[in-house]
Amino acid sequence: MILLQIDFPYSGPVGKEMAEAFDDLANSIAKEKGLMFKIWTENRETKEAGGIYMFEDLSSLDAYLEMHTKRLEGFGVTNIRSKTFEVNEALSKITKAPIF
Repeated sequence: MILLQIDFPYSGPVGKEMAEAFDDLANSIAKEKGLMFKIWTENRETKEAGGIYMFEDLSSLDAYLEMHTKRLEGFGVTNIRSKTFEVNEALSKITKAPIF
């Protein structure tokens, strides 16, 4: 399993309003090849948003990251930051990660 973290400056709606505004996008993301789940993140105070994604494999993550970065840029988003991590499944299982 491979984890992707994305964040970017964001001053749009948050909370319930964000959920309503991005419902179609969430449904599209849910269909991406190799995606296990996404956790949507938002921070009103720092005006940031993004997500934590779990992918089955690196090739699915790479394809998604390339496509999603272009999509975000098309929305006018700049300063997109991403990090990729391998998941230590044994330790994550001990600490109750919801991935097994």
